[in-house]
Amino acid sequence: MVSSTMEAEGLIYNVKLSSIGPGNVTAPDSIFEPENMDLAMKLHYLRCIYYFGSKAFEGLTPLVIKEPMFMWLNQFPVSCGRLRRSESGRPYIKCNDCGVRFIEAKCHKTLEEWLEIKDDSHEKPLVSTQIIGPELSFSPLVLIQLTKFKCGGTAVGLSWAHVLGDAFSAAEFMKQLGKTVADNAPGRPIALAQSLTKSASPNDQPRDAEDPLSIKRVGPVGDNWIKATECNMNTFSFNISGTQLSHLQSKLSRKGVEFSSFEALSAVIWQCIANIRGRGTGPKVATICEKGKKNETEGTLSNSLNVSVVKAEFPVEEATPTELATLLKTRASDERKKIDEIIEKEQGLPDFIIYGANLSFVNIEEGNFYEFEYRGQKPVSFSLRIDGVGEEGAILVLPGDKNVREGRKVTAILPEKEIQEFKEELKREGLLA
Repeated sequence: MVSSTMEAEGLIYNVKLSSIGPGNVTAPDSIFEPENMDLAMKLHYLRCIYYFGSKAFEGLTPLVIKEPMFMWLNQFPVSCGRLRRSESGRPYIKCNDCGVRFIEAKCHKTLEEWLEIKDDSHEKPLVSTQIIGPELSFSPLVLIQLTKFKCGGTAVGLSWAHVLGDAFSAAEFMKQLGKTVADNAPGRPIALAQSLTKSASPNDQPRDAEDPLSIKRVGPVGDNWIKATECNMNTFSFNISGTQLSHLQSKLSRKGVEFSSFEALSAVIWQCIANIRGRGTGPKVATICEKGKKNETEGTLSNSLNVSVVKAEFPVEEATPTELATLLKTRASDERKKIDEIIEKEQGLPDFIIYGANLSFVNIEEGNFYEFEYRGQKPVSFSLRIDGVGEEGAILVLPGDKNVREGRKVTAILPEKEIQEFKEELKREGLLA
């Protein structure tokens, strides 16, 4: 996989870096205090890539592309800020208009040729893999990369620090860019606090004997915000057609009980991974991340995912997919409040991961990624991966490509040694050709 990535990097050339900030100056000393859930997600990063045909950016110079971005970023001053620490050590964002990083690049291949490559690792050169740290005050939270293909098509890569918000927030962020380009006035900026309100004094309450099941304590990582995994993590994506999905749901359903596409896919994949990891050692605890109510407000950024866990009291590899789907549907226990409490008690200082603390199923089916229009053009394809995932792995269920929206795209982030066996399990289940 490394050689494939290196080969793809060799296709990218003429890379240029600059920064873009809000067109209006943000009020002096404006700060934004991340919520507890934001800090629980701080070691994770979203890497999104939107692929556009030639008409979207045809004839546009970099200067013309940048021009509407100044107005767009007026709405999101937090995305242009830099992290600091309060006296207690709790991180906050100083909205100092340092800007988002803007990367221009070119590719030797056409868009069609690029999309025909089936190896997920080839996408890495199209979006920055930069993390926050080791110097917080110099680390951008958002990086945007425009890569022009030989045919005129363009890849728009978004590197998004999860501390800013979840995948629905990242999608909303880019959607608002499209609206600004279309001369629709951007919404009002999100509210900013003018002074720190979180207590700077240590909390004397002892922490619970056990952390919530959905999170894993790591580090400490200090100001280098990434968890080092004990094994190489790799990404594999595949598409599920609407016909396949309907068949799977029908196969798992029983009298009086129907399962959603997310529940059906998660159940089958849970068992596939249990089969790979062996009898008695397969994952009995799974984390479920789904869209929260706050994500429904246009123009807002937040980590509003509902986070819950489900625990199997039996060997997962011996269960039927219907039994696992039933477990996911009826036995999930909400842990968001517990996560909030543990972060609050410890003043936002500990380092946690959520994705990959257990085998994690992330429902992003309703992400409005294809609503990001540029000059009236919608993406012809979209991909998303998460960096900072723990060794238990994460499964992302995304909307299907533009032309097969009734289907789904599934992205698995697993230990590299499990990828080939995972593909074989999917073939046995009829989910992969």
